[in-house]
Amino acid sequence: MFNFAPCIISILAKISINIKDGSIKKADTIIGIDLGTTNSLVAVINTTNQQPICLSENAENIVPSIIYFAPDGTIRVGAAAKAHLIMDPQHTIYSVKRLLGRSYTDIQSHANSYGYKIIEDETKAMVRVEMNGKFYNPIELSSYILKALKANAEKALNTSIKKAVITVPAYFNDSQRQATRDAGKLAGLDVLRIVNEPTAASLAYGIGLNKEEEKCIAVYDLGGGTFDITLLRIQQGVFEVLSTNGDTYTGGDDFDRVIVEQWCQSIGVLIGTIEKNKSLYQQLRLEAERVKKELSSKNFVDCELEIEGRKHYFKYTIKQFNLAIQAIIDKTIDCCKRALQDAGISLKEIDEVVMVGGSTRVPLVIECVKAFFQKENLHNELDPDEVVALGAAIEADILAGNRKDLLLLDVTPLSLGIETIGGLMDTIIPRNSKVPQKAGRQYTTSVDGQTNLKIAVYQGERELVNDNRKLGEFILNNIPAMPAGFPKIDIQFLLNADGILKVNATELRSNTMQEIAIKPQYGLTDQEVESMLLASFEHAESDMAARLLVESKTEAEQLIYQCNKLLNANATFLTESEVLETEQLLSQLRKAIAEDNRDAINMQTERLNEYTRPFAERLMDSAIGNALTGKKLDAL
Repeated sequence: MFNFAPCIISILAKISINIKDGSIKKADTIIGIDLGTTNSLVAVINTTNQQPICLSENAENIVPSIIYFAPDGTIRVGAAAKAHLIMDPQHTIYSVKRLLGRSYTDIQSHANSYGYKIIEDETKAMVRVEMNGKFYNPIELSSYILKALKANAEKALNTSIKKAVITVPAYFNDSQRQATRDAGKLAGLDVLRIVNEPTAASLAYGIGLNKEEEKCIAVYDLGGGTFDITLLRIQQGVFEVLSTNGDTYTGGDDFDRVIVEQWCQSIGVLIGTIEKNKSLYQQLRLEAERVKKELSSKNFVDCELEIEGRKHYFKYTIKQFNLAIQAIIDKTIDCCKRALQDAGISLKEIDEVVMVGGSTRVPLVIECVKAFFQKENLHNELDPDEVVALGAAIEADILAGNRKDLLLLDVTPLSLGIETIGGLMDTIIPRNSKVPQKAGRQYTTSVDGQTNLKIAVYQGERELVNDNRKLGEFILNNIPAMPAGFPKIDIQFLLNADGILKVNATELRSNTMQEIAIKPQYGLTDQEVESMLLASFEHAESDMAARLLVESKTEAEQLIYQCNKLLNANATFLTESEVLETEQLLSQLRKAIAEDNRDAINMQTERLNEYTRPFAERLMDSAIGNALTGKKLDAL
């Protein structure tokens, strides 16, 4: 029997955001957070003039999204960590947002561009980063940034902060959104809503606040690490995403890189050689960033570089810069074209264009966007670095019930999800999601010859299903016996406005299907909802620790299973010493699992992966060789 992970189930229906009366108490301070690739900000509504403002414990509102792991075990975030990009790049984490909700396969082609080590494994689990003998996933790393923002807000407002709205790119998939929510929970925040960055930016400019307004807008968001274009239709205060397009690896960081490439080319040094020296590359990258910023208001900048012991002095002009970045900007314009095609609208139907992200300060970017959208004026009056956070603060104010001029859609009161291996609750529909709702995912089996799957649906905010409420379950029977990982099970959920959840499970290779309607026989009182939420806050850290341990153990147990299969089927193919060493590593991994030591489990898993990988490659080469023996290839 295999216990599945999430597939959506929200519930009960039309309960507004608040646990008591549909609105959160006005006494609660809810902050808006822009968790960015390069920089992050936190904002709140100024009670004096009802306008959003960014907060900080000092004069600098922006917190660099950088984390430094010092040798003594201390962890520094923000400006205090940024200086170590040059001094100790191997222990300085940046661009965490690019890793959220992603496996190593997703970021493999860009892994070498990071100054720190990203752990490779053969699973589709979230990537990990090794720091000083410990393993961290992007959720944990992001939580450190969120904790710093929370602390800044608490110091500035002199009050405890427990609730927040966090923004994400519109193209973020469910895995990335859930990872962002989990990071907030780990930071001690109740994430009331995950808001699309384009929606937040539009709110900051007051677009959509007038319920009589009907507009079609384009939000061009070019940040430090990512680009996305989102087309929105706004009607009666409702923001509908018509289409979104973009590139998670196009942004201001790429501007910096091409500047460095130009410098290397002019000096006669290969960029690949520079990249191998992490400290030197970070030094050049930060100098390029400085030059880029100055060229937003100057025609040239004097530069002084030291490469391989030699100093180089030269003048870098806006013409050189524009030539270097034109191809990158063209990529963003191509994304805009595709977004228009996907939305089925023309340029003439775009009423306004909103500019978001620090990289939109670059003059050539502004020129190209104006030319493409055929607009003389763009919305770039607000600080492009702050606009998303300001909009998040407005959304937080709406959720707090302080704005009665906007209508909030009906939402689910508690998260809904499905049980996964290890007894984990995998949330598909987060609480406060609007209904009706439809979602789906594909899964597979974990055991050879598995013919039945148990799908159990739960409601609640805790990490383990034992701490949540079970709504129902059903069995998908008669799946043809196949090797583990071969079946393709498609799970589709449809939650209607009456709170009735229909779940459809289909094994795609055999077209075996099962469907059930889950209608709660009992509802939850407001007091029960509040109790469940309070329990989730109180146990957030321990719940997350339990979840991470279960995930590490599950990954390790799957690896043990696969290694045993390999040894049993191919023992004669391996040398005696290889078999003995593999068995010893398996024993050490089993011991770490028995001791519930997560760091030890991750370390032993990595060691076993590294040792056995060459075996798999040899077996594959041998199998291919045997398959081709005696075969005659047709001439080309």
